[in-house]
Amino acid sequence: MSPAISLRNVSRRFRSGDADITVLDAVSLEIERGELVAIIGPSGSGKSTLLALLAGLDRPTTGEVWVDGEPLHTRSEDELARWRRGALGFVFQSFQLLDHFTARENVQFPLELLDAADPVGTADVLLEAVGLGKRGHHYPRQLSGGEQQRVAVARAFAASPRILLADEPTGNLDGATGARVLETMDELRRKSGATLILVTHDPAIAARADRRLTLRDGRIVSDERERVSAVGLAP
Repeated sequence: MSPAISLRNVSRRFRSGDADITVLDAVSLEIERGELVAIIGPSGSGKSTLLALLAGLDRPTTGEVWVDGEPLHTRSEDELARWRRGALGFVFQSFQLLDHFTARENVQFPLELLDAADPVGTADVLLEAVGLGKRGHHYPRQLSGGEQQRVAVARAFAASPRILLADEPTGNLDGATGARVLETMDELRRKSGATLILVTHDPAIAARADRRLTLRDGRIVSDERERVSAVGLAP
């Protein structure tokens, strides 16, 4: 079986005035299906650019990006949009919930886009799975930051994605709440068999991943595979 993600000599450069800025520099990487991978590194190291390439939101200057068996570097924008709807989930640091939708409506919305058989029932099951079964009728403004992020996690898993990307998903949360959110994400990942890649600045969160990749100056400078601690995250 092919890996969930394969980057082959990927570089990403941007033009700034008369200079070329290299954000990713000849990165090659394979991530196996079902792994929980944390990407860490200082600001400007290329973490967000890497995540954008994996989501098909950006294209490499050189090299190949294969995700879930799809060559993203050769796909049209329409093809990438269709692929993202069915295969990719995304969790943002800022939650990105729709303010005028209830928690249930936020989760059922992507299901309706996919013409799912029972979007309301599926949304309720997912909200129950993230511990918010009784909060489905509440609007985002009526929820705490941790609850909003758990709604965002439920929404990201709504389409049963094979790949889940998370950009600083605990960055706006306190340590204990962030740990509980990651625990929820990891539990759903293990149940669904999805591959989870998250960008984080929090070494405590990164330490709980199956694998940690450190980026610096656009290159992978460290790849740690041993698990430091079990995912019993909540203190």
